[in-house]
Amino acid sequence: MFSKIFILLGLIFLDFLTKKLVFNFIDLNNFISIYSFFDLTHIHNYGISFGLFANILPSYLFVIVGIFLTFFIFYMYLKSNQSFEKWGFMIIISGALSNLSDRLLNGFVLDFLYFHYKDFYWPAFNFADIYITIGLCMVILQMFKNLKRG
Repeated sequence: MFSKIFILLGLIFLDFLTKKLVFNFIDLNNFISIYSFFDLTHIHNYGISFGLFANILPSYLFVIVGIFLTFFIFYMYLKSNQSFEKWGFMIIISGALSNLSDRLLNGFVLDFLYFHYKDFYWPAFNFADIYITIGLCMVILQMFKNLKRG
């Protein structure tokens, strides 16, 4: 359990550190080209994923839903008896707590990783979003393994 908490805190710290560096060294809405398909940027996301519902729903609603979902994922973590699945839930929780704390402290989530190819652009995201995606993939993989055993 302590290794999971240590990793959880490490992931949250890494997300916080990268957001702080971007906030301090890249001007808002600026893009720094790293590769032909990848930029670093500084974007304030006032909505949920991909900026959905920004300026439509109040920020406090995102915080309330985020807290509820984080507690629900933690409940699922406690109920799980699969180690791989538990790690997946823990990684999701680290991403959720990172973005939730960002929203609570700043009123927005800072996104800075920006991929594109020709005229195709993926919305900017951050490390916490990566954590949530990886954790979700782990949980889904475990679900498929359980179905196969079924």
